[in-house]
Amino acid sequence: MELPELSLPLIQGFLICLARVAAMFAAIPVFSGGQIPPQLRLGVAVMFAMLTYPVVKDFIPAQSFTPLELGLVISAEVILGLLVGFLAQLVFMAAEFAGSLIGYQMGFAAANVFDPTTQSQVALISQFQGIFAILLFLSLDVHHLFLEAIVASFEMLPPGSLTLSGGAIPMIVEVANHSLILSIRLVAPILALLILSTLTLGIMSRVFPQLNVFMVSFPLNIGISFIVMGLTFGIVASLLQGEFSSLPERFLNLFSLM
Repeated sequence: MELPELSLPLIQGFLICLARVAAMFAAIPVFSGGQIPPQLRLGVAVMFAMLTYPVVKDFIPAQSFTPLELGLVISAEVILGLLVGFLAQLVFMAAEFAGSLIGYQMGFAAANVFDPTTQSQVALISQFQGIFAILLFLSLDVHHLFLEAIVASFEMLPPGSLTLSGGAIPMIVEVANHSLILSIRLVAPILALLILSTLTLGIMSRVFPQLNVFMVSFPLNIGISFIVMGLTFGIVASLLQGEFSSLPERFLNLFSLM
């Protein structure tokens, strides 16, 4: 078996492929977390780039680039990879934002824990929702979609043809708006019952002035929230599964608009 000659176009083509793959891995959920060492993420990205390059090399221009041209092409590849990962991150942001709303309403506003993914303090219920979304993401093999998206991106959007003047940015804004609506849908049952509980306690405090509403509301809201969260797990999983199943269509729309 003869090894291919390491010519300049071959090396530059691999670097272009590596830039797109590494950018996707830098933004893909689960792998982009701070709990994974950067050396490991870089090694995985290089490995997948080596596996992907023989498949997509025909879509990469076989020419020698100047350092400036190569830098511009690699920058465009990084932008594309980050945008693809951002589309998937929006689903996790919606789940974590819904958890934050639940936590503040049920009285866990001060109950923050360290999140190794974002390297910051987050609400307890927010991290719980985020971990649930990650487990569902892995159990449904959604991470395999990114491997398919890498190859599809080279077929639909060869290196050097990226443009942001089309409908890509409005499409991303629309998906972000949809993610905000998704977070409200995830938290709606719990918020509705907590609002009803607050109104009931307010009426009782007017009827029984000696009732310590402040002390009663904490265990009541916490109990209601956990019970409703347990009863609506199936609905939350169904909503997130629907969002994950729509990711391939969103990726293809993004590639066609750029």
